[in-house]
Amino acid sequence: MSAGLRIEIRGTVQGVGFRPWVYRVAHELGVRGRVHNHARGVTVEAFAPRAVLDAFVERLRAPVLPARVRELTALPIAPEDAADFVIVHSAEGGTRALSIPPDLATCPDCEREILDAGDRRFHYPFTNCTACGPRFTIATGVPYDRPATTMGLFVMCPACQREYDDPADRRFHAQPNACPVCGPRLALWDTAGHPLDGDPLRETAHRLVDGEIVAIKGLGGFHLACDATREDTLARLRGRKHRDEKPFAVMVADLGRARALAVLSPEEEALLAAPERPIVLVERRPAGGLARGVAPETELVGLMLPYTPLHHLLLRLVGRPLVMTSANPSDEPICADNREAVHRLGAIADALLVHDRPIATRCDDSVARVIAGKP
Repeated sequence: MSAGLRIEIRGTVQGVGFRPWVYRVAHELGVRGRVHNHARGVTVEAFAPRAVLDAFVERLRAPVLPARVRELTALPIAPEDAADFVIVHSAEGGTRALSIPPDLATCPDCEREILDAGDRRFHYPFTNCTACGPRFTIATGVPYDRPATTMGLFVMCPACQREYDDPADRRFHAQPNACPVCGPRLALWDTAGHPLDGDPLRETAHRLVDGEIVAIKGLGGFHLACDATREDTLARLRGRKHRDEKPFAVMVADLGRARALAVLSPEEEALLAAPERPIVLVERRPAGGLARGVAPETELVGLMLPYTPLHHLLLRLVGRPLVMTSANPSDEPICADNREAVHRLGAIADALLVHDRPIATRCDDSVARVIAGKP
């Protein structure tokens, strides 16, 4: 005999592929009904035999990461003869009590796509899916749906829309979904804000290898990037940024390259590869190849791994570690707007790699260290 439940879920349950996951679990168990976002979290109205509903609720209490359920309540409602289980439009209004997750580092599937010459997202620096990509830095409101993000400026092409609408696709309801046809684009500017010729990413790589300093717009602000093996470039960066001794963070392509530059414990390797992709303070190898100017007064170095497709592609093109230091001058807020960057960073950088997706919330990189075996 069929029964009904209204299940209210609070926590980090928007922007993490939670509704598509609920959809798949419901279809797996034979539950009918609906799920929708609202300003406080997610509501599920489910109809099935009581034993099936009990199993459904238990599954919802332990979602796949990075979703986090903080509170779940299930109350009986009148059963309905629902034809299927569906995702419905988000409800507007109400008191806001919602956790938007942090931006998520590029997943292995998306990394494979951007490196596959036969894929339509080959070398596309804004590739993402429900398992990765921007979240917190593009959210302009709640519920977390595309119109309430800075991706609302970009209309999905038919191919992206099909992915977004397909329950079997990993981009089902991926709000930042995009491709080279319909999504954000890169541009390389000179320090006056004028576009430069050539492919922006490849030209940026050439300039970095030649010893230039490039301001790079990322997820939550700008980095200043340069070759971490060149003392002359680092001296110019320190002079322009008025930063005599404070260490610079260094981004490397993968854990193998990190091991070549620093002595890493298993705990430090795990922290480097964590979804948050923090800068991790580790013991540098004297003969690792980093310029002394990266961290002149300490034997520690702050290493980080790529966390966006742009980072992955750029590190492959340059083939060397890059300084990736916050671009904001000391005691100033994070620089996030393209024209603001020209004004504030034009005297520090030799060029600016920008894009046309606005940053809604400024966000800097985390810094961590393993002490007594724990981060």
